[in-house]
This record gives sequence, C-alpha cells and structure tokens, in this order.
Amino acid sequence: MVVIGAGQAGLSTAYHLRRRGLRPFEDFVVLDGDAAPGGAWQHRPSSLTMAMVHGFHELPGAPLPPLAPLLPARDVLPGYFAAYERDNELPVLRPVAVTSVRSESPAPDARLLVQSGSGREWSARALVNATGTWTRPFVPRYPGAERFRGRMLHSSAYRGPEEFRGMGTVLVVGGGASAVQILAETAAVARTLWVTRTPPVFRDDPFVPQELGRAAVAMVEERVRAGLPPRSVVSVTGLPPSPALLLARERGALHRLPMFERITEDGVVWLDGHAEHVDAIVWATGFRAAVGHLALLGLREPGGGIRMDGTRAARDPRVHLVGYGPSASTIGANRAGRAAAVAVDRYLKTTAAPSAPALAALPS
Repeated sequence: MVVIGAGQAGLSTAYHLRRRGLRPFEDFVVLDGDAAPGGAWQHRPSSLTMAMVHGFHELPGAPLPPLAPLLPARDVLPGYFAAYERDNELPVLRPVAVTSVRSESPAPDARLLVQSGSGREWSARALVNATGTWTRPFVPRYPGAERFRGRMLHSSAYRGPEEFRGMGTVLVVGGGASAVQILAETAAVARTLWVTRTPPVFRDDPFVPQELGRAAVAMVEERVRAGLPPRSVVSVTGLPPSPALLLARERGALHRLPMFERITEDGVVWLDGHAEHVDAIVWATGFRAAVGHLALLGLREPGGGIRMDGTRAARDPRVHLVGYGPSASTIGANRAGRAAAVAVDRYLKTTAAPSAPALAALPS
C-alpha cells in the first residue's frame, strides 16, 4: 500500500502501520513531495519561533525534547520529523510528486496505480492520502485585484516582517492564527489594517474547552459526511490569547474592519465609499485540501467534497484520507493516522489472498 505525504498525518499513519506488522518498502511506502523532512513546517517564516507556535502536538510515541522557545519552528520541527523517520525506520521516498492515482480496472478491489511526475509508478491494494493543504493556498477573488500596483501575497509566501519595513500600510485579510501572527510582527515595522469577513471571536481561555473543541470537530465531520468541502476546525473555535495575539493587541493591531468591496490601483474601497491607501495586501485566507491527484477515482460528491466514513472515502473502500476535514490538526492527524492504519490493515487481510502483495513498484 501507499501513503502519500510525510507530514504529521502521513508519519502517524506509517508509524501505526509498522506497529501492526506491515514491512517498510515491502508492504508499504510513503511518498513525499518535499525534498526534506518536516512537512509544511519547513516552509514557515523564520520569524515563527517555537514560543509562537500554536497547537502543535507531538508525533505518536515521540515526546518533543525541551527546546529554546526563540528557535525558529522551521528549523526545530523538521529536525524532529527527520529524527522520527530515522528512529522508526519509516519508508519515506522523496522528492516524489504524485500526479495521479487511477484504478487498474473497474473491479471494486482492483489495484490502484500511483503515478509520479518522474514517470515512476507504484501498484497498491490500498492508499492513505495525507497531502494536507499547504500546496493549495486560497485567495478569494475581488474586483480590481488585477490592477493593484502594490505587493500582494498569500500568507504561505510570507517570510517575516522585514520585507515590509519602510512600507506605508500593510493590509492583512483573514481571521485566523496566521493573520494574527502577521499583524503582530508587521505592526512593529509598518502601519497595519486588519479586515475579516465576520467579526473575530476572542477567547479568554488559552486552550479551547473540550466542549467547544468537540462541537467544532462535529461541525466539520457533518460537512464531510454530507460530501461538502471541509471547513477549518480553527474557524469555529475562535482566537485564544496566544503569544501572537497578545503581542498584536499590545501593538494596537487588532482593530478589525469589515471586508472591503473592491481593490483599486493603490488601495481598497468599502461599500460606503470609504477608501484606504495600502502598499501591500496579505491574504491570510487559508488553504484548500490538496486532493486533485485523486480526481480519476471519482471520489467527489455533487457538493464538491469527498464524503467520508471515518477516514475512509465513502465511494472507495481502498482509499483513506487523513489530515482532511476533522483531522486537519496535529492532534487530529495523529488519531486519524492510527484509525487509518487499523482500517487499512483489516482491509488488506480480508479482501485478497495472502499471496497478493500490498505494494509493487512498476518499471518507469
């Protein structure tokens, strides 16, 4: 079988597959599109220190060692992931960019053919997709954006506040943790404006209460069971008093404005005619699930999402998704990885003769 992606969800799945007796490189392999370990963490800005990281959960069976809080997360966590792969002898191949997955035949238990950009192909009896969202940043369309003469970028391309030093005004769009972090940092070097579609909900408690967390996950689960595109769990839990939020508040950067109506050559305009000159727009507007390579399997529902039964795609018992929908958090990814490993192991044992290999590499 094949696991696609070696972020938190993919490594959790691989760890639990090994614990259930599947043999690395013989029974399963992990294909990762990045050139090095670390998942999305290796692409974060150097200004995101461990002290500012919100909601990271340790990988299964591997306590995070004590670390200096001022170290950049993009240095610390990739090293932690690399050690985890090595210590658990996980069969990660990289860089392998999976371009498509198709069924060998119309039979419901046919093998899956996993194609890479280099032309190499694997044949597998089952697949766990753990590609997350980082490679699919979302930027909404607003009238006039193509005429804007300033700098415009998604938060995934943000590299720290120094790139805005000397600018007049930086507009940050979005109501999540990334927007707050960028506001907190950028307010030290430029004037900032903050806009969101809906008023942000500020929480007084540092951690989301269990009841709220369960309710948020339930809302996301309801959407994926209905075949609708998932929404972020974080979007319904509000903003706790994280170090970034407290810093942004101290710097006076949390004066939220409603969404503007359109973008002009040198700024933005609201519905009431109020206009602001801005030199840069940062879209901290989230991501979408990276599942385009699964298109040939026909997993999507009319509502646009993939209907889920636990971690399994409802339309195909060979395919599981982790880090998708309700498991799109580090702790959720850990749990989903274990659940997917258990389900896949059961599927492999009950749907084919023992002699049928779970994985085969095909000649390119």
